Amino acid sequence: MVIVAKKMYTYKRFFILRFYMKKLLLSTFVIGLFIVNGLLRQELANSTPLTIPPPQNANNQVTGSTQNSLGNPSSQSTPTTTQASGSTTPPTSQGQYKDGTYTGSVADAFYGNVQIQVVIGGGRITDVVFLQYPNDRSTSIAINTQAMPYLKQEAIQAQSAQVDIVSGASDTSQAFQASLASALAQAH
Repeated sequence: MVIVAKKMYTYKRFFILRFYMKKLLLSTFVIGLFIVNGLLRQELANSTPLTIPPPQNANNQVTGSTQNSLGNPSSQSTPTTTQASGSTTPPTSQGQYKDGTYTGSVADAFYGNVQIQVVIGGGRITDVVFLQYPNDRSTSIAINTQAMPYLKQEAIQAQSAQVDIVSGASDTSQAFQASLASALAQAH
């Protein structure tokens, strides 16, 4: 009787141990899946999407609509030109650009659109205003509130759309360059 009880105790212990080992193995597997999923999502969020440049005519001006990184047509506002407010003199061409306020085309920044308005005074870029930028997610707001002042400062300093891309805001930076280039093309 003692041997049978001892064997039952050993079998019972073996099955309990096996049960907990299965639970531990399954839990480790599920946790591993969550870690891999998180790493993949982070990698996708940090990767730069493939962008297709807008078609251009012989004068290097943007024409037609653009496509986003997925190849779908994105809406594009027609660039408009307006005179700087309070200005009574016609545009001058003392510097590189004609004086006035020029609105660039809407550029896709993956998480939203970017549209730039540039103010030209004395033939030089005097101000850059963000009319649209990705601001519907907390991450987008945090990234763009850091990047926008740098992009504005770079554009005024460079006096062109050839600005450095801000690390961590590459989508916004590239869309900024495209919209600013569109606005500056009108000012030539």
